[in-house]
Amino acid sequence: MEYKDYYKVLGVEKNATQDVIKKAFRKLAVKYHPDKNQGNKAAEDKFKEVNEANEVLSDPEKRKKYDELGVNWKQQQQAQSQNHGRRQQAQNYENEGDFSDFFESFFSQQRGQSQQSARKGRDLEAALELSFEDAYHGGVRVINVGDDKIRLTLKPGIHHEQKIKIKGKGDVARNGGERGDLYIAFHVKEHPQFKVEGADIHQNISLDLYTAVLGGKAAILAPSGKLNLSIPEGTQNNKTLRLKGKGMPVYDQPGSFGDMIVTVKIAIPTQLSEEQKKLFVQIKDLQSK
Repeated sequence: MEYKDYYKVLGVEKNATQDVIKKAFRKLAVKYHPDKNQGNKAAEDKFKEVNEANEVLSDPEKRKKYDELGVNWKQQQQAQSQNHGRRQQAQNYENEGDFSDFFESFFSQQRGQSQQSARKGRDLEAALELSFEDAYHGGVRVINVGDDKIRLTLKPGIHHEQKIKIKGKGDVARNGGERGDLYIAFHVKEHPQFKVEGADIHQNISLDLYTAVLGGKAAILAPSGKLNLSIPEGTQNNKTLRLKGKGMPVYDQPGSFGDMIVTVKIAIPTQLSEEQKKLFVQIKDLQSK
């Protein structure tokens, strides 16, 4: 069963109050409501996901089980519901006086439940820290989980808090059943210069006043190496320039990349010679005419 972080879906902290959860849900429900996003399948799926998260987190009992059991909380809830149904069924048979049919049914269900639980062990969760370069390029990592050494082939474009499932690497089941699965959450370290949003990479660059006014080229850093960025004449402070296909690889889509988005910060000269000051005065006078 795929684990869904309902707190992340609603954009709230794990210790959020019911009032905060309610406000977050209302805001997202309005944003992704089908009436406002007709024909948008992604918005429709997001609306369903938001409703699902709210259904659990707005109910104190469901939220408690979810916090305690994580990915297994629904299985536990279903098991409790089945137990309640069996107790009710036992009561009905007792009232009718037909014990033999009841016990036959009861033990049949018990055997079925035992066989089902024996088929698979408990799922495990682990975290793996990656550098920005590891997330960008991918590669091979070997991790230890219990007595197992697991070789991971990382695809380029892994994003922060992404999870993957490795089948059959969880806990060993009782009675020789199927092993559970292993869920690995990736934590990507922040880069000192780049900020990743989706598959796009954002960065700020310092640009001298003269190149900003006259236009030209500026050398910038990209994950693939240095690039020459074309600066249009008359570039203003905080202007953003986009380099297509120079961002992060799109995960599991070979050959697809996001963009590099550069925000220009113009550096104003602070130490001018007397001759330079005179030239600026002349430019100012020309502008005022």
